[in-house]
Amino acid sequence: MELDIKQMVAMVDIVAEEKNLPKEVVIDVIEQSIAAAWRKDNGDKDMDVRCELDLNTGEAFVYVSRTVVEDDVAYIPATEIPLSEAKGKQLGDIVEEKIKVTGFGRVASQTAKQVVTQRLREAERDAVLALYEDRVGEVVNGTIVRVEPRIVRIDLGKATGIMPKQEQIEGEYYAVGSRIKVLIKEIERNERGAQLILSRGCAEFIEYLFRQEVPEIENGSVEIKAIAREAGRRTKIAVAATMPGIDPVGTFVGGRGVRVQAVMNEIGEREKIDIVNWSENISEYIREALSPAEIQTVEIEDKKATVYVTKEQQSIAIGRVGQNVRLASKLTGYDIDVEVAKAPEKKKKKNVEDSLLSAIEDAAEDSEEATEE
Repeated sequence: MELDIKQMVAMVDIVAEEKNLPKEVVIDVIEQSIAAAWRKDNGDKDMDVRCELDLNTGEAFVYVSRTVVEDDVAYIPATEIPLSEAKGKQLGDIVEEKIKVTGFGRVASQTAKQVVTQRLREAERDAVLALYEDRVGEVVNGTIVRVEPRIVRIDLGKATGIMPKQEQIEGEYYAVGSRIKVLIKEIERNERGAQLILSRGCAEFIEYLFRQEVPEIENGSVEIKAIAREAGRRTKIAVAATMPGIDPVGTFVGGRGVRVQAVMNEIGEREKIDIVNWSENISEYIREALSPAEIQTVEIEDKKATVYVTKEQQSIAIGRVGQNVRLASKLTGYDIDVEVAKAPEKKKKKNVEDSLLSAIEDAAEDSEEATEE
């Protein structure tokens, strides 16, 4: 059974309409499939073969490219051609041989069909993902369709994206069929095609949630300066007011903590949120970032900071497995080292008895000197 070239050409418009793809994309897919099939039937897998369709005549031609090499050296027929056969070409030039395609055998026909199916599927996916190019950074609603060990597949309606392990909230349970909010983080492209990457564990997701709860961000009276997050564990967010008389931390927390609680309801109660004041004074900013620890002094050198605390405050400043100081470093952009401050040295008090004895000895010496005189 042979593949009918003219039939494939005639199907271009129909396939383009059915798949909602540009005609040029469908033509390119068919040309790729014909080139692959011809290589299967007539040549070598290393051959450089391309195909061109003539939509007016329904004919297909393949072009086999070979590089010109010297006559007296061993050459590879699939990719090289001797200079004496190159018809006026120079060494290193590319020679293309044009061949009309009439049909294929059974195996090559099957190859062509497989290529068409695969390439059309990839083209459809790329076309759908193109709709989301301008929506990177947005939070959308989706439905969980599959949960795998390292990824969660989520249907967004027109496309399906994946949420990798590193973009998930640690400890969060994902159930098939559940509705979920996710941030469109990026469209990742590689040799296997394009993939929509979704996230709930990134800092941008936290920023979006606060924007929904704090209208003062939109009117410009308060702003988020920085966010450091370890999803499912702890988040630090630095905020500032752009107008006098506004408490930025209180604005983000909300009355009775209602605003920050709304954010926690979405990400889970396990993740703690520290909201701190941002400051242009880096020393003061680092103090805020290390809260709830009480800092005695801060020493700055380049992008490094050494903070001194009491022994009782050291574990609080560092945090469990270093989490507090790690997030503070990320928030401020400074490498922070926590040290215990040395207690001031106390002056030794003279023993009263020693003082009296010394005075008596001094008096005795004075008396002896007077007698000798």
